[in-house]
Amino acid sequence: MPPIAGQSWSDAAPLARIAGAVGTPVYVYGAEPVRRQYGALDTALAGLPHRIHYSVKANGSLALLRLLRELGAGVDVVSGGELYLALRAGFGAADIVFGGVGKTAREIEEALDARVQLINAESEGEVTLINDLAGARGVVARVGLRVNPEVTVDTPHAYTRTGERGSKFGVSVDDSMPVARRIRGLPNVRLACLDMHIGSQIAGVQPYERALARLLDVVRALHADGLDSDLQFLDIGGGLAVSYDGGDGIDVSAFSRAVTGAVGPTGLTLLVEPGRFLVGNAGVLLTRVLYRKQSGGKTYVVTDAGMTELLRPSHYQAYHRIDVVASPSGEPKAPRTTVDVVGPVCESGDFFAQDRELDRADAGDLLAIHSAGAYGFAMASNYNARVRPPEVLVDGDGYAVVRTRETYGDLVRHDVDAPIVWVTN
Repeated sequence: MPPIAGQSWSDAAPLARIAGAVGTPVYVYGAEPVRRQYGALDTALAGLPHRIHYSVKANGSLALLRLLRELGAGVDVVSGGELYLALRAGFGAADIVFGGVGKTAREIEEALDARVQLINAESEGEVTLINDLAGARGVVARVGLRVNPEVTVDTPHAYTRTGERGSKFGVSVDDSMPVARRIRGLPNVRLACLDMHIGSQIAGVQPYERALARLLDVVRALHADGLDSDLQFLDIGGGLAVSYDGGDGIDVSAFSRAVTGAVGPTGLTLLVEPGRFLVGNAGVLLTRVLYRKQSGGKTYVVTDAGMTELLRPSHYQAYHRIDVVASPSGEPKAPRTTVDVVGPVCESGDFFAQDRELDRADAGDLLAIHSAGAYGFAMASNYNARVRPPEVLVDGDGYAVVRTRETYGDLVRHDVDAPIVWVTN
């Protein structure tokens, strides 16, 4: 991450200074790592007509969205709320692809009113609804059809596989042609894109090659039936792996070679939708140690952040590197010990690490939980009536609070204290 006043991100002082000024827990993001990741992928795909659409679900911070817009990114949104964030961050209609398996009529109406570039449909019923709502507005909607390529992908957790047979996402390869014919027969939709997304944290290129081969079979079938006259885009989703434990993420050069060789001959514009790849390793969660305790032969390091701030270890059994950043005493640390790093939430599943060897961490010490730029704040909650932390963006030699810490008042902002009228049956 970028330096602050000449110090490297790995040094204790910058993070300790931010924690001292803003408090903990706090998410801290670096602008420069985002620029590097975006630039690496954009450069790797330079030989192919393409557009990078950032997946907003990874992190919807307006500051990060504006940074990515400045870099030239579009966005992939999967809800009306994410569409609102994208528009608020300054993205235009041509920058936005609207996906998601369960769009409501209201969300489709919002997408139509915003004139988004594409609405990626995931069922014949959704196609029909888009057509009806577009017809009521007197417009023709450009739709993509999400095809489930039915390939098995080796990801770190079963919940992150979205392209296997029986998945809730998209239509099967066998059903793709009947749905495409249905689109051709409707007056207010045009098939402009074929879409797929096979999962997250995919470190090799072979799954993309297998899935693309099946998607290109559909492209050829569309051409043979004369159903490709409006086809402009091939959207291959995201899922590009980043490293959480010092291992390798995806090789973007190998990814580019595989994708370019497959997509180039079609003449279609490639759309990719990375989220975690762009922001995951650009963020850390800073948390202060509250207590160090022994129980049942185990040592627990209890912190002021918990599963409410970073759900991934509990939900996905995910690994996040943890470093002791600073101690108030400044004294040298004792030898590393094996501990559980846990939070204050009243759940046994509230942990960041179990049986982890870590530098000694005592009450008052500051910990940095790495790779928290994706699915940290985005999955944060108010469970146990906890307020969500602030977000800080570091750029160059300075930093700024880009989202303030919630207050107790925010917890009851939408409650009605004394209902005036009771509705009865």
